[in-house]
Amino acid sequence: MQKLVRDLIPNIIKEQGKVPTTRILSDEEFKKELDKKLLEEVQEYLSDQNIEEIADVMEVIYTLLDIHGWTFEDVEKVRKEKAQNRGSFKEKIFLESIENGREN
Repeated sequence: MQKLVRDLIPNIIKEQGKVPTTRILSDEEFKKELDKKLLEEVQEYLSDQNIEEIADVMEVIYTLLDIHGWTFEDVEKVRKEKAQNRGSFKEKIFLESIENGREN
């Protein structure tokens, strides 16, 4: 069961009368494990589709923002620019195919 866990998980395990073995990751290892954790949390959301799983995804995202030195405001600015230039997903458009146009 080797995986990145939330900060209080070792204490919770101890309270259950068990003994966790942990170590502190290097910055490089931490980034790699955060990427894995993001995939894990997204898969759990896709499976369960509940607000707790979205909250878990957001927790990983907030941590990724922190390690990259970005703020939520930075991401929101980029999100708004992309929405303005490329649109959002509100209209539920599903692209089925693209055909080549006429060549002159």
